[in-house]
Amino acid sequence: MKLYYAPGACSLSPHIVLCEAELPFELIKVDLQEKKTETGEDFRTVNPNGYVPVLVLDDGRQLTEGPAIIQYIADQAPGKRLAPEAGTFERYNLQQWLNFISTELHKTYSPLFNANMPAEAKTLFRRTLASRFQWVADQVASQPYLLGSDFTVADAYLFVMLRWGKLMAIDISRWPPLVQYQNKIADRPAVKRALQEEGLGAG
Repeated sequence: MKLYYAPGACSLSPHIVLCEAELPFELIKVDLQEKKTETGEDFRTVNPNGYVPVLVLDDGRQLTEGPAIIQYIADQAPGKRLAPEAGTFERYNLQQWLNFISTELHKTYSPLFNANMPAEAKTLFRRTLASRFQWVADQVASQPYLLGSDFTVADAYLFVMLRWGKLMAIDISRWPPLVQYQNKIADRPAVKRALQEEGLGAG
């Protein structure tokens, strides 16, 4: 499999999951400004939308949305327990979390990356994110991971969203349960590997 990624972008989530699953894969770095891969390929021929992640399977088929990609990867390594079995209530709970992270966290960050967005608007989006992070903090305060005792693909996704807080002037330290949670995930060998492979610092 091939994973098209940009360092520190949301593609870090499937990168972590691939490492957790211990599946063979190739990384292809993308310059999101120039829409070029590290080999000079026009990235828009891979994904016309121009964003990462993209997972290309051995047979040439591809997936382009993070929540779908990480569930696919998890299902290729069921013994790793990165996602509950399909059709179970727990799997729907996982999908509920992935939808929450995607729409309430990931997309709320998007305006903060926009240089043309007015400062007043960015303040409103930061407030929305703060309220969402408070709710997440309440959930992880009483259990190790989002779904309970097992690390899942949802935790990989949330970890990336927590890392973005520092980039976007959102002080995660105001929520001690999230700090503890983030540090715990950062200590996982697969997470350390993914961060190293993307040239990122720890945690």
